[in-house]
Amino acid sequence: MINTDNLSLARQMDIVFKELEIELGSMNSGTVFVQIRNNVIGKFGVRHNPIAGRDGSLMEEGDGLDSEQLDNLRTMALESLRFKRYWTHGEISFDFTVKKDKLMMDATLESNYNMANLLIQRYPNRSSAHTYKESSSA
Repeated sequence: MINTDNLSLARQMDIVFKELEIELGSMNSGTVFVQIRNNVIGKFGVRHNPIAGRDGSLMEEGDGLDSEQLDNLRTMALESLRFKRYWTHGEISFDFTVKKDKLMMDATLESNYNMANLLIQRYPNRSSAHTYKESSSA
């Protein structure tokens, strides 16, 4: 079994897109998301609405991404990692669609912080964190 702690985030992202290749090949729009904790991808997947409605009727979407579009989506996702700075926990979402045979993608980078962890790191001495100090009885 591969230890993801030893893989770069870019390599992990590449593995995500290889895993989702078949699913992405059957859709022409959606959102790929990856959740990151300590610079390790945990949960990932695709958000997708397969049915579109217009003028009171439902239509299925057309063909999915072809191999060139899949490769372009993966490449753009890897390039977007250059904009991830200073955070280790969060989520990255890649919204994509195909219009007139052209792939369009927007990336959203979301950082997450935990107040309890910040307080522990910045104020490690617990005795000084109490509002009311114990009074000494003489």
